[in-house]
Amino acid sequence: MILLATLIIKAGGIPLDSQNILERPFITITNLIWSFDHATNRVNILLVKRDNDPYNNYWALPETFMRSQESAEETALRLVREKIGMDLSGSHTEQLATFTNPLRTPGDRALSLGYMTFLPDKPQLKAGYGASDARWFTMGYTDKTYTFSDSDHIFQSTDCPVQRTYYAEFGGTNADPDKHLAFDHEWILKVACERIRNKLDYQPNILLILGRQFTLKDARRVYSPFLKLRVEQIDNSNFKKSHQDLFTDIGSSEINGPGRPARLYKLAHLRA
Repeated sequence: MILLATLIIKAGGIPLDSQNILERPFITITNLIWSFDHATNRVNILLVKRDNDPYNNYWALPETFMRSQESAEETALRLVREKIGMDLSGSHTEQLATFTNPLRTPGDRALSLGYMTFLPDKPQLKAGYGASDARWFTMGYTDKTYTFSDSDHIFQSTDCPVQRTYYAEFGGTNADPDKHLAFDHEWILKVACERIRNKLDYQPNILLILGRQFTLKDARRVYSPFLKLRVEQIDNSNFKKSHQDLFTDIGSSEINGPGRPARLYKLAHLRA
């Protein structure tokens, strides 16, 4: 009799644990927006200072709610358009991961779809809706973390190696806003940096921050913080040989003054 009742309930389309179904979580797009500073030759990421709860007055990765008529990628590109004023194609944006841990946000459950956007320019910033400030933070590294700093702050990706452990130890809104980012953004940064590092030898889309063409030296400058190596530790000849299938030689640069012009390259998988 119990078995028959169970079959009837399932046949009616009503699962036995329906009271535990998560029906309407909020869905946000968290966008890691990367650029390159040609004055300092350093990789940068965009952070905004939140101007509303939760995590008011905390620095965070830019994010926005996904609208009902949008795809996730369209939302990510809209965020760039609204926050920075740049219209980009989908080739400059790639999906990172989905972050769903129940502990990642206080209050209502919110799922985040992580995206990464690679800006070919480093535009001036103006804080938009929901933010009191927006700045470029320079990427660096320690033995265990990746760091992001400006003249006033330094933030780090988490050094916790395991997702479950990270969320179990997650400090929430009691953490110091001068030392910690909002939500689980320190974990998201870790995931993003490791994803980029793992793709450097077969699909280095991070080089899009250099524009459509680049020198090998600039490419090594981008690789440097993700590999946690100084630029000088990345041998140029070996680098050129190991990436010959990824980079297409497009000729010499034009220079004014003495010296040999540098060779220019582009990512081989991009259309002309």
